Amino acid sequence: MIKQSIRRRIVAIAAGLIVLMMATSVLSMVMVGRLGHLLDELTAKYNPANEHLMRIHVLSLERALALRRMVIAKMQDPPDEIGYKARKEMYDAKGAEVDREAQATRSLINAVISDTNTPSDNAALARVDSRIDSLLSDGRSLLRRETGELLSLLDTRDFAGVRDRLPRVDALRDQLDQRIDTLRQEMLEVSHGAIATIRKEQSQAVLISAIATLLAAVLGLIFANLVSGGIIRSVRGLLEGTRAVEAGHLDQPIAVTTRDEIGELAAAFNRMVVQLRDNQRVRETFGKYIDPRVVEGLIDRPNLTAAEGQRRLMTVLFCDLRGFTSLSEGLMPQGLVKVMNRYFSLMSEPIRTNRGIIDKYIGDGIMAYWGPPFVDETDHARLACLATLDMIDRIETLRREIPDLLGVRGTPIEKCDLRIGVATGEALVGSIGSDIMMSYTVMGDAVNLASRLEGANKVYGTRNLVSEKTIAAAATALEFREIDRIVVAGQTRPEVIFEVLGRSGELTPERMALRDSYREALAAYRERRWDDALGALKASLEIIPDDGPSLGLLARIENLKAKPPSHDWDGSWRIEK
Repeated sequence: MIKQSIRRRIVAIAAGLIVLMMATSVLSMVMVGRLGHLLDELTAKYNPANEHLMRIHVLSLERALALRRMVIAKMQDPPDEIGYKARKEMYDAKGAEVDREAQATRSLINAVISDTNTPSDNAALARVDSRIDSLLSDGRSLLRRETGELLSLLDTRDFAGVRDRLPRVDALRDQLDQRIDTLRQEMLEVSHGAIATIRKEQSQAVLISAIATLLAAVLGLIFANLVSGGIIRSVRGLLEGTRAVEAGHLDQPIAVTTRDEIGELAAAFNRMVVQLRDNQRVRETFGKYIDPRVVEGLIDRPNLTAAEGQRRLMTVLFCDLRGFTSLSEGLMPQGLVKVMNRYFSLMSEPIRTNRGIIDKYIGDGIMAYWGPPFVDETDHARLACLATLDMIDRIETLRREIPDLLGVRGTPIEKCDLRIGVATGEALVGSIGSDIMMSYTVMGDAVNLASRLEGANKVYGTRNLVSEKTIAAAATALEFREIDRIVVAGQTRPEVIFEVLGRSGELTPERMALRDSYREALAAYRERRWDDALGALKASLEIIPDDGPSLGLLARIENLKAKPPSHDWDGSWRIEK
């Protein structure tokens, strides 16, 4: 509980400072109000008036340019009547705009003159207003008359008269521009005078405010020293603890030395640090089992734990080690764990780098997904395909590191390879599970299709297969080729599948030639032109002899030649696994 003497001192300090602040505030409000009125006049009247005059100058130059182009359009052979008409319309429009800008300038100047609350140079402003009126009535009327005669000569195609008249028009235009420039300079001088007045008023306001503030500071320091002894030590301890927490040090509690409100605050702070330390331990622990963004979302955004889930457009990736079961036979458990940990580390990094969420590890497989709320719908297909390419690039790194991990060379697992399936589509996203255990994951046809495409790599001898929707969303960033049209197990609708070959613009000439030959073969195959398809496939195999899709399609066509398909065959191929 705060002692009565401290309370009285605090109240006395507060009362004295309040009185002083009220006096200072009233004085400041009066001076700031006057200064604000001057600033409003500068920004709302002087500056726009200068901008209008600048615009008049620019419009005059634009009209001169339009007139020149009108002359050129008429003097062409044949004359450009359409261009002449368009420039004539622009010329007239710019003239009307000059009148509007001039009237707007005069209105602003008259508004400044009529305002008696500001110390304006009304005589100079009246001269500027008078010269604008003279400019509109005398200067422009003579130029308008000369220009009209010039246009009449153009209409009658009297080009000799045009050439004779044009210098006079230019001379009048130059005179007009010079008068406009003089007006601008005079208006700028008046504006500078207004700025000087504002600076003077501002200096006075600053000086008076500084004196009042200095007086308040001196009195505040004198009285504050009377009660600051014990309080300041507690506050400093609390401040140091706050800085330690801000720096990430959650193991430094604050010593509670008093029983007043500051002591209670220190005790509450210590309890908060304990909770923060527990939360950090939860995040660090579960971040190794669940993607840290999911952990953060489940803690900080309770809506992610909603059991009803949401349907969203997602991209799902399945990755598997090709032939892992047979390749890993004979390996010691310790060595196999080392290889698998390194494999998961290498393959997980591209997924995280490309903002994907690792859903789970399934044996030697990885399931990951991209989509809201972690990735925008416009990006997730592209990021998933880029992650696929990075994962394929890293398989060579894994092969090189396996002998060091096992301490033995020549093991079958050194020949390991990847199979990746990627599909985009609508999926159910949310916390799914039972009352005692839940998982934030995705479910739906897109997940099933990605899993089937990963397995379909066995049939085509490829490292990756992606769905048509994925390619449609990410095509601009990739080089790819269509592989086939298949019907996967559990579906009846054919799905066009593609292989991602590389990033856009990074394909080698050999791979480009392979893609073109395979495309020709696939088109001929679907049109039942077996011989043409075989010829194109042989060309593909001459470029890359072990191209899996070409070998598979070649064997299929030979079988179809021996046993032709039915009349309703549409070229689709059914994948049962």
